[in-house]
Amino acid sequence: MHFLSPLLENYIAENSETEPSLLAELTRETHLKVVQPRMITGHFQGRVLSMFSKLISPKYILEIGTYTGYSAICLAEGLKKTGALHTIEINEELHELQRNYFDRSGFGPQIVQHTGDALEIISTLDICFDLVFIDAQKVQYDAYFEAVIKKTKPGSVILSDNVLWSGKVAEPVAKSDKATAVLVEYNKKLKNDPRVETVILPVRDGLTMCRVL
Repeated sequence: MHFLSPLLENYIAENSETEPSLLAELTRETHLKVVQPRMITGHFQGRVLSMFSKLISPKYILEIGTYTGYSAICLAEGLKKTGALHTIEINEELHELQRNYFDRSGFGPQIVQHTGDALEIISTLDICFDLVFIDAQKVQYDAYFEAVIKKTKPGSVILSDNVLWSGKVAEPVAKSDKATAVLVEYNKKLKNDPRVETVILPVRDGLTMCRVL
C-alpha cells in the first residue's frame, strides 16, 4: 500500500537530503543479487534513520535485521567516534556483501556483525544501547522488544519498522495472518506500555519511535 502517491513520495525524496552514492550503489546491487530487494530501507527512510541517529548521537546502537546493510550504514552516520553499532542478521549468506559496504562506508571498524538468532545473541551483549532499530521477523517483535528494553536506559530510543504493514493493521485480520495479528497487538502494547512513550510515524511502511522512561 502507498500511503502517499508515488508523485508525492518522489517529491519528498527529491527535497530531502541527497542519498549518498555508496548507498545508491548498494541499492542497485541488492536489486541485482538478493531475494526480496524491496526489503531494503531505501533513500527517504534511510535519511530519516540517519537524522534520528545524528540527533541522538548514540555511543551504542543495536540493529535487529541487517539485510544488506543499508540501514546500518545510515544509523552509523550519527555514532560517536568512540561508539559501536551491533547488527544482527540470521542469513549468513549476506555477511560478505554487508562487510564490503560497511568497510567502504568508513564506519567499518565501528560496525560489529552478528549472525544467528537475534534473541540468543542479544542475551550475550553486555551493553547499554542508546538507540535500537527493530526490523526482523514480525512475529518476534514483542520478544525482541522485551529483550532489548533490558539493554537500554532512560532516554534511549527504540525504533520499530513496518508497524503499519501495508495498512493491514487497520483492517479486519484474517485468522491465518499471524504477522498482522502480532503487529496489531504490538502497536497496542507500545501505546499503553508505561516504560516508554510512543509515537507511530507514517514513514514508508510505518516507523514507531519509543523513548524509554
